[in-house]
Amino acid sequence: MGNRDVVVEVRNLYKSFGDLDVLMGVDLDLYKEENLVVLGRSGTGKSVLIKIMVGLLKQDSGSMKVLGREVSDLNTKELNALRLKIGFSFQNSALYDSMTVRENMEFPLVRNVKNLTKKDITYKIEELLDAVGLPQTINQMPSELSGGQKKRIGVARTLILNPEIMLYDEPTAGLDPITCVDINNLINEVRERYKTTSIVITHDLACAKMTGDRMAVLLDGQFKSIGTFEEIFPRAEDERVKSFYDYNFINS
Repeated sequence: MGNRDVVVEVRNLYKSFGDLDVLMGVDLDLYKEENLVVLGRSGTGKSVLIKIMVGLLKQDSGSMKVLGREVSDLNTKELNALRLKIGFSFQNSALYDSMTVRENMEFPLVRNVKNLTKKDITYKIEELLDAVGLPQTINQMPSELSGGQKKRIGVARTLILNPEIMLYDEPTAGLDPITCVDINNLINEVRERYKTTSIVITHDLACAKMTGDRMAVLLDGQFKSIGTFEEIFPRAEDERVKSFYDYNFINS
């Protein structure tokens, strides 16, 4: 990747839960303004990796550096400051059902940014709703939105604190094929417009192919393949990687 800045650097990372070994010597670099897809079946450690990245879990050994800081060395104040630079787009959008779209978006802004006027807040909300193509939803309740609209609002709310890193957790899960394409396009548009660096966690290879500059396949606690879609698929020699491709593009 040349001389591009490394935003996340993972070296020889291990994490176990009792007798269950989840991460077994993981190495990974995430570069500035890159979309990196992390592929793996359920239970392979994708979520554990992300939780270590934001300090919700601590590794047993190895190094996890985010924006130049070793996460496990940060105190509570430093960790909270780091988390404000990382936006997490949840699989289920995580909108508050009792709040309108406007109130959902106001919540993290008012909680974390001081001395904003009502005009400032409204401008920011309207700007981001426009960016995700849903300005008309500002006074709607989550129950009035489709699954795809909820995903878009979730992304907009995540962007409201201007994160440097975006984490997308199964962004296309439960969506129809046309809406999946819309969400994949949105992930790319967010990177272009807001210059974000992103990790996309998915088992959807169509999503991976559309959004990923590179992808990393997590198997048996390690990244077995890291590269572009064309470098990894469909001529994978590892049967487990090949079966991943077959499941997404042949058997389905």
